[in-house]
Amino acid sequence: MSSKSANYSSRNPPPSNRQLLIVFGIFTGLIVGVIWLVMWVASSLIWLIPPSVEQQLGALIVPAYERLAAPTPAQNTLNELLNRLETKLPPEQRQNRDYQVLYIPEDTVNALAIPGDRIIIYAGLLKQAQSENELMMVLGHELGHFAHRDHLRSLGRSVLMQIAIAYFLGDAGWIQSAAASGIAAISNAQYSQSQESQADEVGLTLLQKTYGHVAGATDFFARLSQKQKVDVDFLATHPAPGRRVKELQRLIKQQGYQLGNKSPLPPTLR
Repeated sequence: MSSKSANYSSRNPPPSNRQLLIVFGIFTGLIVGVIWLVMWVASSLIWLIPPSVEQQLGALIVPAYERLAAPTPAQNTLNELLNRLETKLPPEQRQNRDYQVLYIPEDTVNALAIPGDRIIIYAGLLKQAQSENELMMVLGHELGHFAHRDHLRSLGRSVLMQIAIAYFLGDAGWIQSAAASGIAAISNAQYSQSQESQADEVGLTLLQKTYGHVAGATDFFARLSQKQKVDVDFLATHPAPGRRVKELQRLIKQQGYQLGNKSPLPPTLR
């Protein structure tokens, strides 16, 4: 018997490259399908999470940001502005909630909502604001993410994605790595265009209810769209500012909102 016949008989020829590619494609498709299903389930279950559980989750994440925050007059003023917006929220969005701003004195231009009812505002973003109205739009936008629970959805998808991948790769330490990725997932959350539009719509509504007009709603994003060299994490985790401006203008026209006089920034925020 020859060495060639010892490896493959005439009835069992070696698999062709095409067959191998088909098997690989089926296997890859199966993995992608399972991961997609996990992400869909995670997104669907978000609305079943009660605020009390979210607060417990926040207790694990918020301290990391509290260590970076600076309890300055600026933070106090930001919370006063947030309180004004909060009073305009529907009752069901205020019940059992304790929204607060954590001001982080870093030059990064970013803002984010994290579990535990905290809105993170970086000093770099504050330096970009030129009116109280545009700053209120940013705060209202983050309240919009709370309203639609986008922060939890992003966290859930990221952690569950890591768990699913670790399962297929046989990583026994997936629990530790998944837990460690929680804060990073929140910091680098990238929402879809529809999620951002929904959050913007909440921000516009709060701006209208607070001032009786929506002047300043597009200013912050319009200014960012002109920035070229600046540490703007906002540009990495949100849709392009120019596109945001167009979508905001569409929403303003659709809702029939009017423009008015903008209020200057409070002295402690200048």
